Amino acid sequence: MKKAKSRLKILAVLPAILLLFSCNPLEDNSTSASMIIIESILGTDSTGAETHFLESDVVKNGEASGTPTVYADTATASLKASFLDPAPILGPSQYGDIQLTRYVVSYSRTDGKNRQGVDVPYSFEGTIPALLKTGSSTKVSFIVVRGVAKMEPPLVNLVENRAEGVLKVTAKIEFYGHDMTNHNVKATGYLDVHFANFAD
Repeated sequence: MKKAKSRLKILAVLPAILLLFSCNPLEDNSTSASMIIIESILGTDSTGAETHFLESDVVKNGEASGTPTVYADTATASLKASFLDPAPILGPSQYGDIQLTRYVVSYSRTDGKNRQGVDVPYSFEGTIPALLKTGSSTKVSFIVVRGVAKMEPPLVNLVENRAEGVLKVTAKIEFYGHDMTNHNVKATGYLDVHFANFAD
């Protein structure tokens, strides 16, 4: 009788343990057993070399025509899917892989001046279809500064020399996706961005 009661207790506790390990505190309303790990986010400096920040040229003179041109800036993130529990009860499985779907970029300044379209560029959303395998790193490239942002305040003010020489902001990048059981996951990373009219 005692053995039977012990078995019943174990069976009653097991679902609670499984639920505990399946809760993902990194994403509200998510019960995924997986999470996105951001290993790095890299931009480029004004020479094109890869760095842990981004130097964004607000306008470039065309080499052939001399016509000023604006370009979007990209960044590269190294991401991977990982289980919240390093030793999952049911063992590793492909259901822990994460399908990225979209990302959101927003900007902020340390001086508290954060009005979009006045002090910082507008936030935006983009698609980023990539599959993150559990335990393996995947590099994804994405736009972190849109070309159109360089034709709007405050960046256009740098082009026209109507503002301080360098505008420093922090780009917050939020990556969204879901695991293979369709539970939502999210991770947030940051990249320092220096806007200026760099010499071509």
